[in-house]
Formats: sequence, structure tokens, C-alpha cells
Amino acid sequence: MNEDVLQTNQLTKIFKKSAALDKVDMSIKKGSIYGFIGQNGAGKSTLIRIVTGLAFPSGGTVELFGQSGQKEIVAARKRIGSIIEGPALFPNLSAADNLEAHRLMKGIPGKDSVARTLQFVGLRDTGKKKAKNFSLGMKQRLGLAIALLGDPEFLILDEPTNGLDPMGVVEMRELLKKLNRERGITILISSHILSELHLLATHFGIIHHGQLLEQLSVKELNEKCQQYIHIKVDDSGKAAAAIESKLETTDFEVIAGGVIKLYKYLDQPGKVSTLLAAAGLEIEQFMPMGEDLESFFTKRIGGVRHG
Repeated sequence: MNEDVLQTNQLTKIFKKSAALDKVDMSIKKGSIYGFIGQNGAGKSTLIRIVTGLAFPSGGTVELFGQSGQKEIVAARKRIGSIIEGPALFPNLSAADNLEAHRLMKGIPGKDSVARTLQFVGLRDTGKKKAKNFSLGMKQRLGLAIALLGDPEFLILDEPTNGLDPMGVVEMRELLKKLNRERGITILISSHILSELHLLATHFGIIHHGQLLEQLSVKELNEKCQQYIHIKVDDSGKAAAAIESKLETTDFEVIAGGVIKLYKYLDQPGKVSTLLAAAGLEIEQFMPMGEDLESFFTKRIGGVRHG
């Protein structure tokens, strides 16, 4: 279980003297779902294109399934399925004919794999309906089906839920969980929908301006996403002074709207509310809360300075 499916070492890509990737050391363990997080232009798609052979690095190395030699990498890529920059569909062909065309192009034996894969993604009953007439969700599932031809061990998905409605996002999430759970497929997924990644991924990588800032498991993420008491009163300044003097802590912050985030006394909320009431404050909101992945990501990239 500790085998690395993907490992990059000092991976670098230079475009016109600008580093799209800056000495990136990434590792993805077998059996994991790796959520790749970054703003537009952060380097996510560049790394994915290098791993899949659509671009070449300026420096550093890529290892796939423990292989780094040129011939071995080419062979290892046959164990990968991917959706990059949208699924490559033939718009005038049916779902089955799309898969059959891709099966033949890839030289994958066994025509029965087409029906089996369509069944898995829920498109077996689309008949002769052309792909151009599919909904966006159906097109994304057909793209996933194409990526699954040949039973890959590693699935790389670049924004697979982009543009989907909430139900389509849920359907894609459940499909990916099922692939990981039932087939043991390792998945690298980049997405802007951070709340969705938090529900799906087992590990995360945060990239910013070409630099991989951090890699962490979902357990480590949850530990770092601080819990706090959300407090809103009629006078936040008076409340802050009372907390600092009576509770003897400065481990809080006052944010927009006069809301106080108190990171201490999580196990003694009654003590805090009693103090505020005794200070003559009117409590409008008082509840335990915690940061989500989006808040953690925003704070993490906000702490990085680039000269």
C-alpha cells in the first residue's frame, strides 16, 4: 500500500523564462484519491500534461509505478486513463460507437469491454443517440468511460466536474469513489470545487505559482482546519476586551461584520457565553464552527509571498 504510483523529483517547466513548475516533488500512493488544488495558472494542468506525455519537462524527473527510464515510462503510461481539457468525443457517434472507436485506436482487445464500461457509468441504454445531443453530465460520464477502457490502474482527471449541475457533481463523485473502492484505482483529480474534493479525496496537494506548497492526508487536513467558537455580539470591541482580560487569551480574531473567532475554550462554551452576558453584551450568534478546505487553501496561498 505504500507503493508510489506517481513520484516527481524537482520537476520543472519553463515557459518564456517563467516557471510554470518550480522543482515540484510530488508523491501519490497506490490506492489513494489525490486532490490537486490550485488557482488557474498555478501549474496543475502543466504537471498533468507532463505526466501523461503531452508535454516535456525542462528539468527534473517523473516516475510512474517506480519506473523512470524513457522506454519504461512509455510502457507505464499504458496503465493510465485520463480526461484532460475535456473528453475527446466523436459528436456524431453514439456512446457505444465512441467507445468502440477509442478501443480500436488504443488497440484494446475484447469488444465486450465496451458494454461493460457503459454499464458502469450508466450509459448502456442511450442507444443510437449521438454524443452531441448528450447533456454535459452524460458527456463527462462518456469521457470517463473512454478513460476506463483497458482497465487502467491510475486515473488522471483534469476538472472532471467542470460545468456540471449539483446532481451531476454527486454522480461523478459516487462513480469515482466506486472505482477507487471496488477496483482499487488510484485517482489524481484537479478541481476548483474544493468542497467537493473534501468529500472525495484521501490526500491533497496544494500548488501555487508553480510551487507545491504542501501535501497532506485528509486526517492531517482536518487536524489543521482549526475549530473555533463563532461569536457575534452587539459590541465586538467590548467582547474582545472581555475575552482577553477575563479568559486570559489572545487566541481569537475579529473579522468582517464584527464576528469573533475564538480558538480556545471549545470545551467550555458555557463559560464563554456566561462571561459575555455578564459583561452586558447581547449575543446574536454563538456556535462551534470549523474551517473547510476552501478556507484552509485560501489561508495557505495567502501566506506565500513572491518577489
